[in-house]
Amino acid sequence: MRIITVGEYYRHFKGHIYEVLDIAKDSETTKDVVVYRNVDTKEVWTRDYEEFISLVDTKKYPDVKQKYRFELIDKPFDSEVMKIKDLSPYACPYDKGIRLKEEIEDMRPSFFRDIDRILYSKAYTRYLDKTQVWTHGNNDHLTRRMTHIQYVSKIARTIGRALRLNEDLIEASSLGHDLGHTPYGHVGEAILNKISLENQCGYYNHNIQSVRLLMNIENNGYGLNISIPVLDAIMCHNGEFALGKYVPTKKSEKEFIDEYNRSYDDKELLTKLKPMTLEGCVVRVSDLIAYLGKDIEDAMRLNIVSFEDVPQSIKNILGTTNKEIVNTIILDIIKNSINKNYIKLSDDVFNAIVDLKRFNYENIYNKAYTKEDLTKIEDIFRSLFNKYLKDLKENNTKSIIYTSYLDNMSSEYKNTKKERIVIDYLAGMTDDYIEKQYRTLKQS
Repeated sequence: MRIITVGEYYRHFKGHIYEVLDIAKDSETTKDVVVYRNVDTKEVWTRDYEEFISLVDTKKYPDVKQKYRFELIDKPFDSEVMKIKDLSPYACPYDKGIRLKEEIEDMRPSFFRDIDRILYSKAYTRYLDKTQVWTHGNNDHLTRRMTHIQYVSKIARTIGRALRLNEDLIEASSLGHDLGHTPYGHVGEAILNKISLENQCGYYNHNIQSVRLLMNIENNGYGLNISIPVLDAIMCHNGEFALGKYVPTKKSEKEFIDEYNRSYDDKELLTKLKPMTLEGCVVRVSDLIAYLGKDIEDAMRLNIVSFEDVPQSIKNILGTTNKEIVNTIILDIIKNSINKNYIKLSDDVFNAIVDLKRFNYENIYNKAYTKEDLTKIEDIFRSLFNKYLKDLKENNTKSIIYTSYLDNMSSEYKNTKKERIVIDYLAGMTDDYIEKQYRTLKQS
């Protein structure tokens, strides 16, 4: 018979780790009872001794590798030393970092582990050659998607630290927020959205695709099992919709999944999504802060527009350089949000942001591509979509969509609707890669 020792540590077959505090007696049956405490949540439990030492029911849990219900392990590393201390009462605690699938955690706190998974994902690597605003400019200093997400992360962590929020949750969400962006940025997104709707695959939005990547595409179609608060912050990050006040809304795992699923069919939902955490609100506003002034700097390098063209009324409030704009907005948010359960901008700063955003659209974003550019980009997407869809329908296993993508995916992913598989493949491409495939197609 197995002997349970007080002071030892045991891992439950579902992954949680417990310290045995005592062996007690049941007052009615006089049977031995194990008193044990969850090392993460500090909750104390009791269980019948014989049940504690029992074997795992392999008929009920056929995939469990552990032999016993509770198995003796070495004293675990104290993960508390890895956690950010003195969090605000409005911050998201680490024990809220639940995942869609249970797993054995390690020394890293939940959101810290998410950072690592996102950093080492294939989609993160592809940030390096994805458009922010301009695809091809004769200047090596133009912002790419990779640099943009770094700006978002730094801005968001600055605000988060000042407000004593969970910086690990903020960093993971920031680094993953644009994973679903297509080649050619928002131009590519708009084209792929049309193709998606035409093929009954619902609306295509890069924030939703970012979540899809992490849940269903990365790791060869098995997903990375990122925690729900991070997935939610990514889903709700869209900086295109500026607000003067960001208030988190409580939601369950089911409600998060429901919002995600409805986003493919409900066009208006994107404008209504609200993060479940204050950290998610910070990431959302930081996305906006990161590109407002930086896009003007990039436009200056291409001799398209300069800060001198920005209306003086905006500059009087936000400043005359990207550095001043970023600093002004960050300080304004901290001042108006400290010790609050929301993120707020002053009216003057918010109105100036709205005006600057309008200026950028009129003078930068709407002029970033010529009609000829747009026509060519749409032809690239449509030509490759039709080619790859034909290859899937005809089971042309020599096609690159098989050899470089589908062959490596899980059987569950391979059962995905063919049109959606092609959309996923195109969305994940970098600018250079999609142009290379287009050239190959035209030459064949």
